[in-house]
Amino acid sequence: MELIKKIKQAEAQAQQIIEQAKADAAKKAEEGRANRQQALAKAAQQRNKATEAAVASAQKEASSEVENLKSKAENERQQLRKKANTKIPPAVAKVMEYLHSHSA
Repeated sequence: MELIKKIKQAEAQAQQIIEQAKADAAKKAEEGRANRQQALAKAAQQRNKATEAAVASAQKEASSEVENLKSKAENERQQLRKKANTKIPPAVAKVMEYLHSHSA
């Protein structure tokens, strides 16, 4: 009789150990899910920061490039104007000479 009682007690203990192990496993699984979610959220946040930084850098770089191109274009316009201004008076003189010689 005592042996049956010990067996039942051992079975009850084994059942308690199993239940405790299941509870511990569920708790660990939930902690793992929570940690994974936190890691994913942190990674997403870092990705967003990196994207924002890259966009800001690209905008700054593009703005600088636009200013450089504007400056270059203005210099080229000024050079072209100077070049044209040196050729206009002789061209006008030739036209006037042509008109004077053909109108008389």
